[in-house]
Amino acid sequence: MWISESKFKQVFPNAVSGIYSIIDKHIEKAGCKTKEQQAMFLAQCGVECAGYSVFEENLNYSATALLRTFPKYFAQYNVVLYARNKQAIANRVYANRMGNGNERSGDGWKYRGRGLIQITGKANYIDFAKWEGLPSLVTDPDQITKNLALTVQVAVWYWVSRKLSEFSDILTVTKKINGGTHGLTQRTAYYKKLMAD
Repeated sequence: MWISESKFKQVFPNAVSGIYSIIDKHIEKAGCKTKEQQAMFLAQCGVECAGYSVFEENLNYSATALLRTFPKYFAQYNVVLYARNKQAIANRVYANRMGNGNERSGDGWKYRGRGLIQITGKANYIDFAKWEGLPSLVTDPDQITKNLALTVQVAVWYWVSRKLSEFSDILTVTKKINGGTHGLTQRTAYYKKLMAD
């Protein structure tokens, strides 16, 4: 990889042990061959997984945060029923989309965000399981957070399936990953630090 382990640790001081070597082994499979492409991959994933320290989506929202983050899913009258209830939040906000069933199906929780890039939704898990040749991922998606190689491979698959190595600007890649611009300032800062000599 173009970016050294010491640079990686400088930018992501709280990264879990061993993650750099696994990324180094797989990053070119994502189509990231240049320093710029690798810095983009590392910066984007770095925001998605809290500096390579958390590989599962945090859904621990207060009532106020739920209304701010997911206003279309929570009305004032029911938000207290969901506040700080991670499973209920996931089942509500991810119901009936991304291949998931309705709120009662439990798919929202089962297929919540995991991995470096936080893939979400049953359809994404099915596609990743096919790509990885590991059908058991659909019935046991927790494998992703228990295995650092799978944690990284999720991001590689996502990068390849969305052709993200074809884009060189942070804004476009951020929107393709996040759907919006959440974390854009931090993604940009990480990218600049990774590119600096």
